[in-house]
Amino acid sequence: MYVIIVGTGAIGTPLVGLATEAGHEVVAVERDATKANAIAQQYDCLVLNADATTRETLVDAGVEEADALISTTAEDATNVMVCLLARELSVPTVTSVVHDPEHTPLFQHVGVQAVENPQQLIAKNLFRAAVRPDIADYMRVGEQAEVFEINVAAGAPVAGMRLIDAAEDGLLPGDVLIVAVARDGERPIAPRGDTAVEVGDRLTVFSGHGATPELTSVFGHDENRPS
Repeated sequence: MYVIIVGTGAIGTPLVGLATEAGHEVVAVERDATKANAIAQQYDCLVLNADATTRETLVDAGVEEADALISTTAEDATNVMVCLLARELSVPTVTSVVHDPEHTPLFQHVGVQAVENPQQLIAKNLFRAAVRPDIADYMRVGEQAEVFEINVAAGAPVAGMRLIDAAEDGLLPGDVLIVAVARDGERPIAPRGDTAVEVGDRLTVFSGHGATPELTSVFGHDENRPS
């Protein structure tokens, strides 16, 4: 995959790292010479010390070959200009961070996948990790639904039960689906109704109402959440 990443600040730099480590062909565009030099020394990618709001820069970055462009600068105005150019130059996937939620409709209007306020997302994740340490990882889906990972603790009501029996007993409501089961460090499997849950299993769970205390208690994690 050929990816152009605009901006190498707090968001763009780790993004360059993730993309290069995954084996993608990456071009980073950065106006600040010091940041550009640092990226060039740290990562195996092409770095352009240039202004990505100009067509010439994106052409130099190989925009005609790009599968995706991601704009990560600290200014929404810069990001939207870069994205507009990328859309005009027919980049298949254009994504941008959006720092002010009021600007999100503008990005969406021009066909850009917008990720709102990354700092706020980080803050929410840190707070969640502090108050919900039993949840290994999670992703919000829509307004309420969540996909999360959780370990089955000793004494969990669901431990030793088949999934179909846990559902029939009301432990797993209709809007809850066990997506995967990982056991003894092995690769996760897609469970069936007759799959039994064991203590120590790491479950990937979809819940239409999120990781509520009532649901996490089914997996052996009783807690007092802040009001």
